[in-house]
Amino acid sequence: MIALPLALGSASALAYGGGKHHKDGGKHGCGMDDRGMFRALDLTDAQKDEMKTLRKANREAMHSEFAAHRSEMQAQHQKMQQLVLADNFDEAAVRALAETMSEQQIDRRVAMMKQRHAMMQILTPEQKTKYQELKAERMEKCQAKMAEKHGN
Repeated sequence: MIALPLALGSASALAYGGGKHHKDGGKHGCGMDDRGMFRALDLTDAQKDEMKTLRKANREAMHSEFAAHRSEMQAQHQKMQQLVLADNFDEAAVRALAETMSEQQIDRRVAMMKQRHAMMQILTPEQKTKYQELKAERMEKCQAKMAEKHGN
């Protein structure tokens, strides 16, 4: 019964940028960070400037969004703790909280995809093709690394 609230807390922390405390700083090659791949695309100076502007605007928006919802996140965390520590398990309350948190994560995911789409629009068709090739290579390496790590 404790697993759901703990899972929700973990998902919430990850959704808000937590969970990057790996010994290598979270840069393990299987993440969503595409900056290394963009460097390999031979962007023009104008494209680099556009990318930088987009990233800066997104970073500022994320910081203000996080600050605006900080008290809400704290309230959700407190609610999770109350539900976990309650004498009786209130499935309806847990589901309501889980749905709220899921909707918020969906909103964050949509915003992220919107930004990635905007970045892709800066690329030429040739750069997009090269990006897809690099992404496929990265996924293959990631899958091989995961298989090796998990003994598959």
